[in-house]
Amino acid sequence: MSSWAAPPPGVQAPSYSYPSTMNGAYTAVPVRANFGGQVYQTPSQYSYPGQANASQSSPATTPADSQHQQQKFDWPDSVRSYVRRSFQTSNLDPSVSREDMEAQLKETIRYTQECGTMLDTDWDNLPLPQTIIKTERQRALMQAIVPPTIAAAAPNGFSTVSNPKKRKSSDLSVPDQINSPTVPWRSAKGQSLGDRVSKPTMDGPLPGKSKFQKNAEKRQRRGDGGYQSTYRSPTPEPPKGPIVGLNESLEKQYFRLTAPPKPADVRPERVLHQTLDLLKKKWRKDANYQYICDQFKSLRQDLTVQHIRNEFTVSVYEIHARIALEKGDLGEYNQCQTQLRALYKAGLKGNPVEFKAYRILYFIHTANRTALNDAIADLTAVEKEERPIKHALSVRSALALGNYHRFFQLYLDVPNMGAYLMDMFVKRERLAALAVICKSIKQDVKLRYVTEELAFESDAEAAQFIIDYNGQDLLLERDDHIAFLTAKAGQLFQTARVAAFRRVDLKGQI
Repeated sequence: MSSWAAPPPGVQAPSYSYPSTMNGAYTAVPVRANFGGQVYQTPSQYSYPGQANASQSSPATTPADSQHQQQKFDWPDSVRSYVRRSFQTSNLDPSVSREDMEAQLKETIRYTQECGTMLDTDWDNLPLPQTIIKTERQRALMQAIVPPTIAAAAPNGFSTVSNPKKRKSSDLSVPDQINSPTVPWRSAKGQSLGDRVSKPTMDGPLPGKSKFQKNAEKRQRRGDGGYQSTYRSPTPEPPKGPIVGLNESLEKQYFRLTAPPKPADVRPERVLHQTLDLLKKKWRKDANYQYICDQFKSLRQDLTVQHIRNEFTVSVYEIHARIALEKGDLGEYNQCQTQLRALYKAGLKGNPVEFKAYRILYFIHTANRTALNDAIADLTAVEKEERPIKHALSVRSALALGNYHRFFQLYLDVPNMGAYLMDMFVKRERLAALAVICKSIKQDVKLRYVTEELAFESDAEAAQFIIDYNGQDLLLERDDHIAFLTAKAGQLFQTARVAAFRRVDLKGQI
């Protein structure tokens, strides 16, 4: 190759015009000799070996380039603080090695530097590298554990299973077929003889049209006779695995998700701990259940989309279940109970004995004998000796034997918050007990006897219960007591008992 330097003295500069014919793959093009005595310099990214004048063959390095090479990048203070916090002893995680942390740090800083967002990134609230690594590991573990439920499909939704009668989605992804004015598989013009010979001939019977072809023809007819391509660009797949929230708000209204959540709308676990403390204080102060329930559902949603399943998750569901029980909201309680059962099976710590007892009482209320038997069968011998579960099993036994006297004794001594569940079915059990009393005792009984046997708080409450079922004529005031005419009340309370056991509220049943 010729040197880029100027020609020696006495040599005529070559012509700048291109030859009329160009033969060969490469044609040497001479360059202009000089402009005003200045030698033409080639760009710095190309280097050519000089032959005549070595001093002029390579351009000199500019001062700006050397200054750029020697310049040292000045890291912002927020980045330095982020690196220091990553290696603090209190933030270290034994499951994440130092090499993995350093690699993740380099990757995070390099990414923000290349994108030009280093100064705009909120380094104070950015998850630490060990947190990011653990999240990625958990995502990989969840993908390995959960089997795919749907066969692999092409981006446009058609199955990739080979079928000679159905056209593959890849056939519609060729650009020249998409822009063709006719249906791609009907176009025969412009094809070579070999292409047409390779296709099935028309001598035999025509194969049946596939469902896809029929739908394509329907869409074509709806387009006023003109062909409208049935190809739809593949929709972007939703992000796989959990996301890491960036929202710092303690309170957030609950909205049902209709699309993949955005990190800016989700609160991280650190913020959710503060939210739970705030909700407990507001519940004790204001007891506004509508507000508390909405906030707890939003909190549970943020835990779900981030795949956070730990002891904090268990505490959130347990607190929400207790509040729902206190307010008689069986729908929310049952949702929490269902999730708690899965969390306990995963080995997470909490209060499984308390909520297994609630589960037994809940199935007694809903009269779901199959589920009740399954719940009892899942109990271990040690769990059956725990007081809450032992009490729930005694309630079930008393009702199965028709021992209403034992049942109402258990009703007056319920551990934890089981009384809220028993309140939901004690009314129908009182009707059943009254029906038995009226059938077995033909003499008049004192109202005080009914109060004590059916665990009423006072005689007035017992009398009001009888009056609510049109039994005001069954109460007779005597000199020293109020008598209850059981001989005349048998059919009345038997009818009320049958009606009470016919309707069971299954709100929230899953």
